[in-house]
Amino acid sequence: MSWIGKTAGVSAMYQAMSSLGFAAESQPMSHLNFSGAPKGASVLILGAGLAGMAAAYELSQAGYKVKILEYNGRAGGRCWTLRGGDTFTELGGEKQTCEFSDGNYINPGPWRIPHDHHHVMEYCNKFGVALEPFCQLNYNAYLHSTKAFDGKPQRYRHIQADYQGYISEMLGKVVKQGALDDELTLEDREKLFESLRSFAALDENGAYKKSSETSMRRGFAIAPPGGLGPSTQYSEPLDRTALLQSELWEHISKGQELHHMSTIFQPVGGMDSIAKAFAQRVGQFIEYNAKVTHIDQNDTGVSATYTVNGEEKVASADWCVCTIPLSILSQIPMKVGSAMQMAIRAVPYDASIKIGLEFKRRFWEQDDTIYGGLSYTDLPISQISYPSSNFGSKGPGVLLGAYTYGPNAYEFTSLPPAQRIKQAVKYGAQLHPQYTKEFANGISVGWHRVPWTLGCYGMWTEETRKAHYEDLCNIDGRIVLAGEHASYLPAWQEGALSSARDAIQRLHNKIVSIGA
Repeated sequence: MSWIGKTAGVSAMYQAMSSLGFAAESQPMSHLNFSGAPKGASVLILGAGLAGMAAAYELSQAGYKVKILEYNGRAGGRCWTLRGGDTFTELGGEKQTCEFSDGNYINPGPWRIPHDHHHVMEYCNKFGVALEPFCQLNYNAYLHSTKAFDGKPQRYRHIQADYQGYISEMLGKVVKQGALDDELTLEDREKLFESLRSFAALDENGAYKKSSETSMRRGFAIAPPGGLGPSTQYSEPLDRTALLQSELWEHISKGQELHHMSTIFQPVGGMDSIAKAFAQRVGQFIEYNAKVTHIDQNDTGVSATYTVNGEEKVASADWCVCTIPLSILSQIPMKVGSAMQMAIRAVPYDASIKIGLEFKRRFWEQDDTIYGGLSYTDLPISQISYPSSNFGSKGPGVLLGAYTYGPNAYEFTSLPPAQRIKQAVKYGAQLHPQYTKEFANGISVGWHRVPWTLGCYGMWTEETRKAHYEDLCNIDGRIVLAGEHASYLPAWQEGALSSARDAIQRLHNKIVSIGA
């Protein structure tokens, strides 16, 4: 998406992302109306991710008989947390064992909950899932380019303060030179100039330069002391040309993106707290280790053929809510019309990898005073996320040492797991030299190599949404699909939950309308 922002600006980038589903706003959770539910009606739910479990919870509360078939031996799907002792086997048979110390974890899938994700927040509140702040933006974290500043990482606050300062200084000159006289009144020009001074710490002449005011934005070379400490020294702004050419400024709006705005949350102790809360309420309906191999329907019901430990079984119900990822569903014979079949096959899934790295101590806090937040880099790891909990603890800590998509993800997973970890440590050491000495162990999850998803999330385009989205979401006979792929919020748990609630409401309405 970066080319959109560079060539057409932020507004065009937001519109493009909205059409693709990335910047869409979530709607408040609406009330479900299941009045008139026929007694004894049954619904088969395929998949015990959040969409499937939400559907099961709400339908069972309304009196429907539900059964869930789940491929894995646990509930939650991509709502997943890895802790010490957990294992994961990817395509090809490579098995990894997480060696993190007690209390440490990594969320391979969703890892944050924006404040405006109403469905996730309301279920957390309803089920008593404890939340804590997730630090998305940290002005003391790093922005890094291998092609700028001799490859040395720069503090986020330096890039932001200096970029705002230089841009405001230049705009101030435009105002003073009268270039905006035809656009603004004299009073508006004066207000604009004063706002630029306030916004970017310009001096009385509109210049951005080393001063007490600019140092209050970007930090001091030597901070004001107590007692007889060394004298205060203001910090020197970065060279303007070097800053502009670095392109590091493209990261300074990260915290202003809709789903990255404060306040953001995370469940205390791991994202799977949400999955566990759902499973406590619908676990009695779940059959685990059930691999669906065929889905059939007729005028009176739906059936799914599946295997458990090599034994073939059949589950039947009056209706079906299918939440299986399209990357998998496209390979399962299913009796639906050509429109839905074409829609299922029209949506590819993105490649993505996350790498969790445990270190012997929290050097990012102790040495670099980085408490939470993210650092960004043009290296293949793309970003480093620092833990947003247990600040100041003395034991080992875990970083998200890589989170990347597309070609970089494929390149990482072309390597054996141990080599991926080694590469992530090598790259991360360019931002934090302590990596090499302090590294303890790590684990990686490449979502395109996860057997039960074969990808991270459904990748819609404006064209495929226009051609196939309604066909994917419409009820086909007695089957309706749900999940993040059936939403305008792909890759988010909010998309899965809002999709599930919409699907089961429409399904119920159909059931009542035909008196079934």
